[in-house]
Amino acid sequence: MPDAPVPVAEPAPPVAVVPASVIEQHKFWDRKNSVLFVAASVLDWADFAVTRANLQGGGKELNPLVRPFGRSTPGLAVNFAGETAGVIGVSYFFHKTGHHRLERIVSMVNIGGSTGAVTYGMTHR
Repeated sequence: MPDAPVPVAEPAPPVAVVPASVIEQHKFWDRKNSVLFVAASVLDWADFAVTRANLQGGGKELNPLVRPFGRSTPGLAVNFAGETAGVIGVSYFFHKTGHHRLERIVSMVNIGGSTGAVTYGMTHR
């Protein structure tokens, strides 16, 4: 049996590779992040106010990470200010490493958590 001719592959056309950072690049303080950070900050401070009022009325802090700060108003304020700064800091880290979805998700998760905490605090006075 004679050998069949082996098909020769055509060379592939050149492909332009565009880095992901060029495709989805945006400024860190764009409109979306600014709105998310303002919302996160407002809800963090609402959580502070509701938590403080509940603690002064004889309530108990349910979050074991926040409980050590809840013994004083300045301590509680430092906790919630740190939470807000942490959200912005982690978002900035994700922005710089090119994880732009995670950059925004950090704020959204914080907004959800603070909304839940404020809602719970307001309904359990």
